[in-house]
Amino acid sequence: MEGPRTPESHELHRIVEFLDSQLRQGNNWTIASEYPTAITPNNIHNMSIVTEDERIVSHAVLKTYIVKTPYAILKVGAIGSVVTDPAYRQQGLSTGNIKKCLELAEKQDCDLAILWTDQFDFYRKLGFELAGFDYSYIFNSTEPVKNKSLRFMSGNNVDPNALLRLYSQHTVHAVRTLEDFRQFLKIPNSNVYTAWDQNNTLLAYAVEGKGVDLINYIHEWSGQAEALMDLFHYIRSQKQQPITVMAPSHSQNLRNKLSNVAEVSHQGYLGMMKIVNEQALLTKVKKIFAAEGIDKAVLEKQDGKYVFGFGTDLYTLANESDMLQLIFGPLNVNNLDFVSNDSKQKISKVLPLPLWIWGWDSI
Repeated sequence: MEGPRTPESHELHRIVEFLDSQLRQGNNWTIASEYPTAITPNNIHNMSIVTEDERIVSHAVLKTYIVKTPYAILKVGAIGSVVTDPAYRQQGLSTGNIKKCLELAEKQDCDLAILWTDQFDFYRKLGFELAGFDYSYIFNSTEPVKNKSLRFMSGNNVDPNALLRLYSQHTVHAVRTLEDFRQFLKIPNSNVYTAWDQNNTLLAYAVEGKGVDLINYIHEWSGQAEALMDLFHYIRSQKQQPITVMAPSHSQNLRNKLSNVAEVSHQGYLGMMKIVNEQALLTKVKKIFAAEGIDKAVLEKQDGKYVFGFGTDLYTLANESDMLQLIFGPLNVNNLDFVSNDSKQKISKVLPLPLWIWGWDSI
């Protein structure tokens, strides 16, 4: 066997065939159409494969994102399409591909890596941990639309410029191009709903479904909270079945409105995450404290443990997963009895950092 290694450009079609056979059997579309910015010739340098006699038997892919937040710009590496042919499993091939993706992420100055999975124990062995926040709100009934002047539409024939303008208003978002939106609008089973005012100005959009994933989940949205709520109720009335709206923790206004009407709500994790460049990430966090007027912040690794605090008021966390969850949640410093009230107050002004990867960006 050969690998893990970066594939050659002529191997891309075989990669897609392998992924389709392993992950998308029975579908009338290719997996590349579901992930048009990840499984593409422009991103082949971020793929890792293992081959035997030129036959692909294992694969993983990395897609890097620049994520803007109110406090810092983070570079995040998302890992996906991790699969090994059943005849070649239990040989560490997927582990090797994931490690290769992490090496690529480090070389490209990613602060952290993220992936979405239910194989928690497997990825914990590779240093990943559940972190961040994800809130879900389930609609079982429909309320009347409040703004009667809104015009609703469903369909992917939408001006990508209009979507990009709304999307860019998010306080936390992965940087996208106009071409990204053009490609996202072509994703199979990705249903776009929009709300327009009387002047034909787009006020809100919401996306449900993505290929075989996120069916009946609104995993991406943008726009004014009031217009979004009307749009969600319109979608529920159109589908005639429960829908789930996903939202980040920092969208407080919309989350409050969703809480008032949703039958069920749930707090989950953004994904499984791993710090890739410790020094870079911890330095960014310390700079955020300084920008907030909080001096002498300490965040560093010493003798395999993580030290945090201010000046001489220092505390220790045993491992990376604890520091990861302190920075991005759900670890709440106010629940740590060993931390002084003064340090709790300072830390709570900055941490947890807001982080969100929108549904169209997930791989």
